Amino acid sequence: MKFVIDVNLSPEWVGLLATQGHDVVHWRDIGAIDASDDDILAWAVQEDRIVLTADLDFATAVATRGLRAPSVVQVRAGSTDPSVVGGFVVQSIANAGPALGGGAILTIDPGQARLRPGLGAIS
Repeated sequence: MKFVIDVNLSPEWVGLLATQGHDVVHWRDIGAIDASDDDILAWAVQEDRIVLTADLDFATAVATRGLRAPSVVQVRAGSTDPSVVGGFVVQSIANAGPALGGGAILTIDPGQARLRPGLGAIS
């Protein structure tokens, strides 16, 4: 899978997800750190990337606008430190598999993950 990590998360997420075989970039390495959520969403769509964020606004935008892309993984755990929650996030992404496409929203709370399939998800 291809990910873009939002600026509100540590760049350490890049290394963690890359070790799992994912293609990962951190937004700070490709865009302005004060870019709007809409700019990041548009770039993610253009580059076919899933947004990994701690910001609820991305999932809200995808859901309320009925977008078919991008998908969003939102980390809502008490900590967003990859050394603390990274293993659970990686496992949750793996469990979602191909369903994490088409505007899906994967919400990761402490000890649980919920997947809302997207409008363009594979049936």
